[in-house]
Amino acid sequence: MSILAGRHTRVLVQGMTGTQASFHTKRSLDYGTNIVAGVTPGKGGLIHLGLPVFNTVKEAVNETKATASVMFVPAAGAKSAIIEAVEAELDLVVCITDNIPIRDMLEVKNILKNSHTRLIGPNTPGLMTPLEARLGIFPENIHRKGKIGIVSRSSTLTYEAVLETERVGLGQSTVIGLGDDLVIGMNFVDVLQEFMQDDETEAIVMIGQLGGMFEEQAAEWYKNCLNRKPIIGFIAGNSQAFSATVGYAGDIITRGKITAEDKKEALSDAGIIVVEQINRVHEALAKLNLATDD
Repeated sequence: MSILAGRHTRVLVQGMTGTQASFHTKRSLDYGTNIVAGVTPGKGGLIHLGLPVFNTVKEAVNETKATASVMFVPAAGAKSAIIEAVEAELDLVVCITDNIPIRDMLEVKNILKNSHTRLIGPNTPGLMTPLEARLGIFPENIHRKGKIGIVSRSSTLTYEAVLETERVGLGQSTVIGLGDDLVIGMNFVDVLQEFMQDDETEAIVMIGQLGGMFEEQAAEWYKNCLNRKPIIGFIAGNSQAFSATVGYAGDIITRGKITAEDKKEALSDAGIIVVEQINRVHEALAKLNLATDD
């Protein structure tokens, strides 16, 4: 196991009987993920995809000893579903849902502060620990067990980063999409702390983008990190300032003056190796002279 989830993680799927949830649950089961049950209110007692379905997360946890969930729940019900998972004391929740109202997520963030539950997402492809666990919607065929941790704010570029590690034969330890929304659960610092403590991870690829100050916070943390592992950083977007009218809080506070170049400079000043194009990540990884996984 690498970070947060592996072959021994017992996983629930909230909303499992829905069409998309069923599709991805089957793919995850076929991949070997240890999914033990589903949760759909009003459908408790059913057997779906060979797994028991429960009405509530608490019932499912009591019966199966699950410690994590993947959530395929409509945006209007996502807040309640996340809170239900927190109250059931799950260790990890991966929320695939997009377009959750910001106000709902602010309430969720406040509740998470007083719990031990870690939230990945929302609006994320999820988490992938190759050959062990697929919690989300990652295309499993592009992944291979290896030593590079990947954490990304851009869902589509997460896949590009995976392919870049493959180009140098290094593979991945765990891949995490933080989520594309304004208010998310785990951030770069949370995930980087996990990777720094993981014996299977030798280097990290970090994909940032415009909006907010997540990258700057990560840079400040990394600057003061002891016994740190190398990080390859990439910022998606151009050099122009991100428009405050879009609504990202960090840019509103700074009057829309955060640019991609600002973020790159913050990463570089902290000792992170910054590349200008996503397809140059493999070149930076090669320069680290890590032993390949072939």
